[in-house]
Amino acid sequence: MTLTADPSPAPPSTGRPDVRRMLNKVPEITVYFWVIKVLATTVGETAADFLSVDLNVGLSATSWVMGGLLIAVLTAQLRARRYVPSLYWLTVVLISIGGTLVTDNLVDNLGVSLATTTTVFAALLAATFATWYATERTLSIHTVHTTRREAFYWTAILFTFALGTAAGDLLAEGLDTGFALSAVLFGAAIVAIWIGYARLGLGAVIGFWAAYILTRRLGASLGDYLSQPRPDGGLGLGTVTTSALFLTIIVAGVAYLTRTRRDVLPVSWG
Repeated sequence: MTLTADPSPAPPSTGRPDVRRMLNKVPEITVYFWVIKVLATTVGETAADFLSVDLNVGLSATSWVMGGLLIAVLTAQLRARRYVPSLYWLTVVLISIGGTLVTDNLVDNLGVSLATTTTVFAALLAATFATWYATERTLSIHTVHTTRREAFYWTAILFTFALGTAAGDLLAEGLDTGFALSAVLFGAAIVAIWIGYARLGLGAVIGFWAAYILTRRLGASLGDYLSQPRPDGGLGLGTVTTSALFLTIIVAGVAYLTRTRRDVLPVSWG
């Protein structure tokens, strides 16, 4: 799938830190992007479960530890002057974990319903897009070459993960479909979005972000199916084996992209 936001003109640089010029900070949207994104989402789901449940660290302590790591890595990502595959995808993995933990804390620790969290995160994501467009006059990922645009980009990414977690859990509870069938359903929905984009005129911006939200649930369903015990509908591989397997594939994929630069967008100030 090569869904991508439509390019739009970029405002001239003013020299201020929030709009400083740099090389584009995100990868080209190719099949490599979607494969690694799904795997990163799966690792985010299983890693959070491994820390909070298997190691008995607890949800609150896990949230503090992963929150600190996310801040440190995201700071490094924002300070970088170009797209670095290893740094970018590490940020995605940690934001995936962060989005899962935000929703879990609201639901499990604070008692907020999944319907409420789904509504709130959908509203926050919509507000992020509206503010992003009002400020920059574009939602194009082809022109994420200022710090301010990148801040909007990562904020949107965080809310897609949180929304995907809340909406997916709400759907799973309502339909009780099981892990394997859920993965099939979300995969089919993503294919439908691609068909809409490729054949039916679905807008690239809407298609990209809708697919981004759904791949979060696809990855989570795959992770649960592989890691959960057989009596609960999984294959019983466990969180350690599942996380290690997918991390190996992610590292191999990122190493390949680092060497070949097949996902590096051409420099464009448009």
